Amino acid sequence: MSDTISLTINGKVVEAKSDETVLNTARANDIFIPALCYLTRCSPTLACRLCLVEADGKQIYACNAKVKEGMNVTTSTANIEKERRAIMEVYDVNHPLQCGVCDQSGECELQNYTLYMKLDSQSYSIKDVPRPTQHWGVMNYDPGLCIVCEKCVTVCKDMIGSNALSTVKRGSEAIDKTFKDEMPKDAYSMWNKLNKSLIGFEEDNCTDCGECISVCPVGALVSNDFQYKSNAWELTRVPAANPHSSDCAFMYYETKHTSVEDSSPKIYRVTNEHHYSTLNGAARFAYDFENKTQGKDEKAFNEAIEAFKKADSIKFNSYITNEEALILQKLALKTGAKLVNKDAFRFKRFMQNYSLTSGKTLYSSSLKDVHNSNFVVSVGAYLKSDLPSARYAFNNSVIMNKGAGLYFHPVQDPVMEKVGKKGKTTEFIYHKPNVESSILYLILHLFANDLPLEVQEFIDSKKEQRVKTVVESKKEQVVELVKDEETGEEKEVKKLVTKKEEKQVEFEYTKFLDDIQKDETFLELVDSMLAKKDKFSLIIGEDLIHNENYEELAKLCGLIEKYTSFDVVVIPSQTNTLGVSLICDELVEEETGFVIGYNEKADFELSALNNDSSEGKLDMPALNQQEGTFTNIDKKIIPTNVAIDYKGYVLNDLANEILGCDVDHTIEYTSELPEDKGYCGLEFDDLPNYFGNNRAEYRGYDLKANDVEVNEELSLKASTPLALETEENEIVIYKANPINQFNEFTAIAHEFKDELQSGIFFSKTLFEKLELEENQEVNVQVGEVQRTLKAYCEKQIDGEIALVSTFEKDLDTKVFFEDSRYAVAKVMKV
Repeated sequence: MSDTISLTINGKVVEAKSDETVLNTARANDIFIPALCYLTRCSPTLACRLCLVEADGKQIYACNAKVKEGMNVTTSTANIEKERRAIMEVYDVNHPLQCGVCDQSGECELQNYTLYMKLDSQSYSIKDVPRPTQHWGVMNYDPGLCIVCEKCVTVCKDMIGSNALSTVKRGSEAIDKTFKDEMPKDAYSMWNKLNKSLIGFEEDNCTDCGECISVCPVGALVSNDFQYKSNAWELTRVPAANPHSSDCAFMYYETKHTSVEDSSPKIYRVTNEHHYSTLNGAARFAYDFENKTQGKDEKAFNEAIEAFKKADSIKFNSYITNEEALILQKLALKTGAKLVNKDAFRFKRFMQNYSLTSGKTLYSSSLKDVHNSNFVVSVGAYLKSDLPSARYAFNNSVIMNKGAGLYFHPVQDPVMEKVGKKGKTTEFIYHKPNVESSILYLILHLFANDLPLEVQEFIDSKKEQRVKTVVESKKEQVVELVKDEETGEEKEVKKLVTKKEEKQVEFEYTKFLDDIQKDETFLELVDSMLAKKDKFSLIIGEDLIHNENYEELAKLCGLIEKYTSFDVVVIPSQTNTLGVSLICDELVEEETGFVIGYNEKADFELSALNNDSSEGKLDMPALNQQEGTFTNIDKKIIPTNVAIDYKGYVLNDLANEILGCDVDHTIEYTSELPEDKGYCGLEFDDLPNYFGNNRAEYRGYDLKANDVEVNEELSLKASTPLALETEENEIVIYKANPINQFNEFTAIAHEFKDELQSGIFFSKTLFEKLELEENQEVNVQVGEVQRTLKAYCEKQIDGEIALVSTFEKDLDTKVFFEDSRYAVAKVMKV
């Protein structure tokens, strides 16, 4: 733990943590120090050197220097200002004078600093060389505008963990040697590097999150969708929350009129406060999913009223606000209909069992805690697609905190393996599906203190069985040609191998058996990882929640929460899964009778996906057309605002008619959110929604956890079965959407729909093994259920498990995964 110390900056006495930088300390106290290359949550690059300050008579870089007790800092001296001016002049050498058409103009940091430092002359020059623009996935890169500040490289490495960007050499003329003697040394060093470098791109590593676009201080990296569409100062910024996943990350919808002929607002782009909050690609690019209905359909509205009168079930998903969930709860109580939400139902029952052993209604941790930890374990979460922000937190912990991590999952993931690449302190342990309980028992065995006797006895009695199960699940059978030494003939020999065969063999015999000591054993590996670690996080994913063995898995997670040093965070699988599970009291898993669907298929549908009223349907607003709140993974109640006008009926109109009330706006329900579930009764307009210079998050409020009586009779039982087994012509399929595709709403966003791929995804090895072709139709059969899907080769997975997408409602592939996120399937060519 860091201590608090005092120091002086420009004569002002301030306090800071002893491990904090001078730059962050100054910012937290509203003291300005220029910096072009620094990102608050990432490592310093020392690329721009503008943050030069004087500390105790010595010049230092504020982004890299740590504060000290009694330190005396001056942010500006004559020499420092001379250096800064020279640096800015160098940045402006050969920089194209195209501010009038540059997309960054008006919010360009180079432009701002040039004006701030009153540059009105140029002392340096060098012949330029051609630097053609490049197209990289969702963005365009203009090397002529690039100042090689390395922000994009840094955020991709330290935050995102993709390592898709790097500095590369470029051809250029050498800087005249006379400048070395004439220029301030920092300006010369910076220019020398700038003159030799560009940014390079590795497409296979990129996950199209667009965070590099966000951090770029100039116009070098721009969304190809936004380029030349609008000037920054013409846009209205609407503060909102990510509508597609449970991080509910802070973002802005940036809008202006559609055209000269059409004055209605249109979303032109989504941006974020990159120093404080990171966005995934769905939030940044899948923004135009609004319902474009042009008016209120009274006939459909009256049909909806009649539908509610005879409804047996109300079926909905968790891509809704807290206020909508509360309205549905009230409608169900009024009409007697069942509330059906499989996603929230499964999460609710998992947390109820979790509470029986943890003693709390909520898990203890958050993504912010993961960012701040230095030992992270992930179990049952396909982080790359399930919740990219959790992957960012995992990576940030390993890189920035010099941490270590263990990633357990059945799908081999080359993208995840980039996490912690710099530190090489992350182990990726791939296993067969359905052995997650073994992993949780392992965590308890290694880290728990003072376990209840019956739990300890259960672990002791099952040690050897679970060890072998985990290890065998990681082996694959291959056929090798071996030459007979006597005859010289080659023969086929079957062999079991693993990706890290030697380590896994040792892992099998030493994980629980203390009397066997070998070098580089798993236990020794964990011990080495644990050196100087004091903040532990465990990430739990949907594989455990959507699992036949959910009861035992949840109780084991609760035991880890209570009896180890791990703080646990459980990933809600949809945007407001946590909120719905708390607000809606009597959720069920299956609908019966006459069904009303809210953004779900049903006998009568209330849908934001219609865009046209037709029989059995009533249009509803999408989340970018609504004001309300979400309950996010960090257990915060987060506000979001209307970006696009909606001209039809809303759920509140139906509630007024059916409940006999007179509520003008849906957000009037915000203060009615149930206080017994941890909500605070605050009005929507009283919710804060910003970040402070001290990096504190002032967004909404924290959900309160309640105490639960611990059930001493844990009734733990062995998992059934421990691992899925396949026979000839069968493979394991896994429910997972492609990167940035979360639901039907992301699927209709224009940035993604032209390249929409939904179906079944194979690793290159499995694709070739099954002799498939891209876009080929295959029949996928699980039990008696069969669907015809398109087959794709997915470059960002390895191994023998295929992924099946579920984001397209009409494809109806969720039927494969009724009881588990895994299934054994036969795949046959059509």
